[in-house]
Amino acid sequence: MNSPGFRHLVRLSDDTGLFEHARHAVARRHHGYCTDDVARGLVVASREAHPSHRLARLSECYLAFLTHAQDPSGAFRNRLGFDRRWGDSPGTGDWWGRAMWGLGTAAAGNTAPWIREEALVAFTLGARQRSAHARAMAFAGLGAAELLRASPGNAVAAALLADAAEAVGAPVEDPDWPWPQPYLSYANAALAEVLVAAGELNGDRQSLSNGLHLLTWLCAAQTDGDRLSVVPVAGWRKDAPRTRFDQQPIEVAALADACATAALATGDPSWQTVVRRAVAWFEGANDADAVMWDHTTGGGYDGLTEHGPNLNQGAESTIALISTMQHARRLA
Repeated sequence: MNSPGFRHLVRLSDDTGLFEHARHAVARRHHGYCTDDVARGLVVASREAHPSHRLARLSECYLAFLTHAQDPSGAFRNRLGFDRRWGDSPGTGDWWGRAMWGLGTAAAGNTAPWIREEALVAFTLGARQRSAHARAMAFAGLGAAELLRASPGNAVAAALLADAAEAVGAPVEDPDWPWPQPYLSYANAALAEVLVAAGELNGDRQSLSNGLHLLTWLCAAQTDGDRLSVVPVAGWRKDAPRTRFDQQPIEVAALADACATAALATGDPSWQTVVRRAVAWFEGANDADAVMWDHTTGGGYDGLTEHGPNLNQGAESTIALISTMQHARRLA
C-alpha cells in the first residue's frame, strides 16, 4: 500500500507551528495556525516509534506551540495569526481537549525524553481545568488514557479520564438512537472511545459496556453495505433526514481510532474490520468512489462531496489520513 507519510505535514509546518488551511497543497498563511491542529499533529508525530529527524523536529515545534498557547491556569488559546499575535483568550473549548490529547500522547510515547518530560508538565497543568463541553472532555480524556497506559499510577490522568467519561454520559434507552446527545456532529466516535478507555484503564465495567454499545451503534449507523458512509459536516439529528455529503475525513479517522481502542480493550479482532473500512474509505471505497488523498503530495482532501473530493489539503484532513494509515501499518 502506498503511504502518505508525513510529507504534507512537513509542507504545512514552519518554525512556529502548523498552518490550518491550504489551497490544494499550498499553505494559506493568512489563515494562520490553531491549537486544535497543532495538537493533532503532535498526536500523530508522537505515535511514531522511529521518527525521522525532520519528524522529531516537528514534535518539538508542536510542543513549543502548545506550551506557548497555555496560560498559567492550564487553559489554552486557540488561534494564532501569521503575525504571531493571538486572536482569542485562553479557554477550555475543544482546543483545550485537543491540546490535552496531544500532550498526553507525547508524554506517554514520544521517543524524545525531554519532550515526554515537558509534555507531562503541560498536561498536569492543563488537567487542573475541566470543560463544560462533552466533546472537549472526551478529547482530553483520550490524552489521559494514553498517559495512563504508560504510567498506570498517574492519579491526575485517572481523575481526568473518569471525569471525561462522566461528561459523555450513558446511552439513552432508545434502540434507534442510544446516543447521549440528540445530534451527531464531528469526531463522534471519540465520545464512545473515551468510555471504552475509562472502562479498560479505570476498571469501570459499566463504562466499558456503555462505550462498546455506543460504538457498535455508531459504526452501524455509518456503514452502508461493506463501506463507510459517515456523518457529513452538517451533522445528523434524531428524527431528521440524514444527508450524505459533505463527509469529513476526521469522522473516518475517529472511527478508526475508537475501533482500534475497542480491539485493544476487549481483545476482539472483529473491531479491526471498521479500521480496514476506514483505510478503504480514503482509498476510494466511499459514497463517491473517490480516492481521498493526493498520492503526489501525501495530503488528505478536505471533504467528500457528491461530485468528488474537495481538493484542498488542509491540516485536519491530512492528519486524519495519516492517523488512519498509522492503524493500517499495524494491521499489515
